[in-house]
Parts: sequence; structure tokens; C-alpha cells
Amino acid sequence: MGASTLDDRGVRVSCPACGTRNRLVWARLGLATRCGRCRTPLAQPAEPLDVPSAEVFDVLTRESRLPVVVDFWAPWCGPCRMVAPELARMAHTVAGGLLVVKVNTDALAELGERHRVRSIPMMAVFGRGRELARAAGARPAAEIERFAREAVATIL
Repeated sequence: MGASTLDDRGVRVSCPACGTRNRLVWARLGLATRCGRCRTPLAQPAEPLDVPSAEVFDVLTRESRLPVVVDFWAPWCGPCRMVAPELARMAHTVAGGLLVVKVNTDALAELGERHRVRSIPMMAVFGRGRELARAAGARPAAEIERFAREAVATIL
């Protein structure tokens, strides 16, 4: 994972010019944003972000302006490790249009149980506070993106 992190209020990113940590609040994700210190434009998250807690997951899926693609995974899972670089490619492609996050079901077992994750890797798409679609199994970046965009089209 890169330098961006999630917290209960948004995504924390570093300014490429001055290094200041800035928060992109959930309600403004996908919109043009500038560094609070030097006013340099900030890029939208272009990498899968680790979800640190169930509380952060609940807030981000409820309040994110962008639809959220969730990869439920575990470190011991071979197919999960295979899909990780594909997910990273997809996150780079959809930056500013979708937010891509990863939930380690070993570390956050409560989320796996609550969302009835029975096999991993499991991709789920959330929009406007609810789950829109899910798909199990490893797949290439283009297929993950197609799945996510089709799910999001159901709420537009």
C-alpha cells in the first residue's frame, strides 16, 4: 500500500509538493481538492487502501461520495495474493471515480461475518450506504472494473 490512509473522516493523502498530510473528506471524494498549506492540487486515491477498523468501514461505505469497491481478503489466501496487483491496476485506472479498499477478514473478522463473506477473495461494491453487488474469485483488473461499473450503474 502507498502513503494514503483511511480514518473515520476520510482519506489522508500527502501533498506532492510540500508533504503536508491532507484529509479528503468522504463527502468531497472525487472532487478537485488542493493542499491546505501550499494550494497544490491533490490527486485522488489511486491505490487500494487498507480499512483499519469496522467503524471506519461503516462510515466510508455510508458517507463516501464515490462508490466503494471492497476486496475482502486474507494474507494466507493464494488467490487473494494473485488478485492484489490486478486490484492495484484497477484502482489506478478508476481514481476519482471509484474508491478501492481492502478488508483483511482475519484482522476484521466482524466485517467478514456481518457481510456473510463465505469465500475469498470476495469483491463487493457499495454505493449510497448499501451493498450493490458482489462477486467471488480472482479476476483480472478489466473484469473487476467492469463488474464495479455495472454495479454502480444500478444506482444512477
